[in-house]
Amino acid sequence: MMFNLNAKIRDLKPYEPVVGHYSIRLDANESFCQPTKELLAKIKDAAANVAFNRYPDPYAKELCSCFADYYGVDESTVTAGNGSDELISVILSAFVMKGDTIMTLSPDFSMYRFYGHLNEVKCLEYQKNSDFSVDLDKLISSVRERNVRLLIFSNPCNPTGLGLTREEVRKLVGSVHALVVLDEAYMDFWDQSLIREAANFDNLILLRTCSKMFGMAALRLGFAVANPALTSAVRAVKSPYNVNACSQKIGSVVLREKDWIASGLAEIKASQKELFSMLRTLENQYPQQLRVFDSVTNFTLVRFAESGRIFEELMKTRTVVRCLGDFLRITAGTHEENMQVIRQIESVL
Repeated sequence: MMFNLNAKIRDLKPYEPVVGHYSIRLDANESFCQPTKELLAKIKDAAANVAFNRYPDPYAKELCSCFADYYGVDESTVTAGNGSDELISVILSAFVMKGDTIMTLSPDFSMYRFYGHLNEVKCLEYQKNSDFSVDLDKLISSVRERNVRLLIFSNPCNPTGLGLTREEVRKLVGSVHALVVLDEAYMDFWDQSLIREAANFDNLILLRTCSKMFGMAALRLGFAVANPALTSAVRAVKSPYNVNACSQKIGSVVLREKDWIASGLAEIKASQKELFSMLRTLENQYPQQLRVFDSVTNFTLVRFAESGRIFEELMKTRTVVRCLGDFLRITAGTHEENMQVIRQIESVL
């Protein structure tokens, strides 16, 4: 007899990021900052002292304490995850029931809808305005009228680079009965975070990651911040040893390096400002060929008349950015990488 896949996974395709060696990688919104020799020595020492024959701390207490100290929150409100992706998957499997309605915004991070689909919930999309802004009152009304159980979105948004202000998010969370999952993966580059207020709401789970500003994408570290009741629930439904011991130890080391983190953040912000400025110059030179969108993140979204052609030409020169239909999302890189990608785009234009 032949085994048949069930309907919800039968036609799914694996997530396929660009793989292989490229001279310039500006496609995944990673940090271009490398650890110093002194920090690398601390990282190696931490890894060398891991008890490899033992399971890791199931609550990642040291790691959560370092994260809480960095952001000025109570460690009792923090849960560590194997990347934000794991936490998103756990929340969308545990906090809603089969047949419940969740809502995402569009455009936004595609994995929200993917995990919703896997958990057999009804997934609605709230369409943003043509300039990617959000009509907050309409969104609130839609959540209420559609009986939405869970609302999940990124702020600032991936891929648009735009965001809702702190006051707008406060109004949204306080105006709906749905659980709001606020993904602040890129909030380190902006100043409108709700992380120090997250525990004050009874319907908010705030997510953070170490993969962007902290430059720890390889470790797969993410965090959820919420009030005690929600935190207890997240800890109860996650797998017992979800964050490996090496990631816990190394993450704790890096999170203590506040001067290095501040220096890297300043470098990334300066790079983003440079990249954005150069893209705007191209926009002024070729107004019919591209439109550059404002950004409060470490990347810029650009609509091109021939995005596919430009993407392919960049690939030929071993440069990769993120292609999203008519748009290219370009991560800020080193000065040399920024200059190179701008020269390549200009040559195609």
